[in-house]
Amino acid sequence: MNNLGQIKTSTRGFLAPAKYIQGYGEISKLESYTNSFGTKFLAYIDSFLFEALSSRLYSAYDTASIICEPFEGQVSIENSDKYIHTARSGNYDAIIGIGGGRTLDMTKLVANALDLPLVIIPTSAATDAPTSALSVIYSPAGEHINEMFYDKGPDLVIVDTEIISSAPVRLLVAGMGDALATFFEARACKESDSQNNIKGEFKRTLASYAIAKECYNVLLQDGLKAKLDAEAGICSPSMENIIEVNTLLSGIGAESNGAAGAHAFHDGFTALEECKPYLHGERVAFGVLCQLVLENRDTNELEQVIRFSLSVGLPVTLREIGVSEPTEEKIRTAAKAVLQSPLILREPLDITEDMLYHAIRSADILGNHYRKRGHQ
Repeated sequence: MNNLGQIKTSTRGFLAPAKYIQGYGEISKLESYTNSFGTKFLAYIDSFLFEALSSRLYSAYDTASIICEPFEGQVSIENSDKYIHTARSGNYDAIIGIGGGRTLDMTKLVANALDLPLVIIPTSAATDAPTSALSVIYSPAGEHINEMFYDKGPDLVIVDTEIISSAPVRLLVAGMGDALATFFEARACKESDSQNNIKGEFKRTLASYAIAKECYNVLLQDGLKAKLDAEAGICSPSMENIIEVNTLLSGIGAESNGAAGAHAFHDGFTALEECKPYLHGERVAFGVLCQLVLENRDTNELEQVIRFSLSVGLPVTLREIGVSEPTEEKIRTAAKAVLQSPLILREPLDITEDMLYHAIRSADILGNHYRKRGHQ
């Protein structure tokens, strides 16, 4: 795992997928996109989507062969053994992952273990994981262990917006919450002179910082329109823009700049049992507010973030991520867990538990204030 925080290097690093394709119905062209890898493919598909998507994959291949297998269980080292064995014994030319975070993370693990080309096809825009060069590793019981970093990103990412637009709207909005953190965490990493998330020791590039800025700009411009269109079942230009923001811009922006406070607060909230049922991006969204309060950012910036979150339906209070009774004990528990996250080291401050406790409380008070006022 990367040694997070300040480093003494001037070396810059930028990581992205080798190829990114986004469009309506693109999965039907899968054979033409993958024929440069070979003629024999293995696809792991989310188990609950297996029946619907495996038939589409089989129909997408005419001359090449593809075997589809459902993915089940945790992304654990123990569980990965059987998937690696299957892939190795089949002598496949490339590995394809179709689904959500766990399926994609296991596909990355298998492809990198066998040094095979990796194709990623997300089924929602709930996080920026599809473009990243890492897998989140859990124990067989589902407890977070660490992150496994890889030397390169996916060889091909195909974002079929027909599939994405049919996913629950809540997933798209959660993806906006994850993407909302990208610029503010990039800025924190820049101000603290911290390394990014690329394997090794690298700092941000001008390109990655510009991408992070654009990520935030497009969220403000198209976020609400995309949510409304998604609710109406319309795959509009705004919807396409937000799908790209949630996956590509946020993915590159986070990996090549670095994550910081918002994701550290997210990690802290997972220490509270009532927060666990909520989506990653929902917890991150409130973490953004906590980070900005911690950094004592300008009131106008805080107000802009809160108004955006309210407009698309992202959490701005503890109650909205499950903490209906935010007692001192609960907030202290979260603050202690935030302090244990290595990501908090990337903040441009010397952090104490009390600072984190007060930031969470203050963010909750602020969020409640604006929620009572509505969108004024």
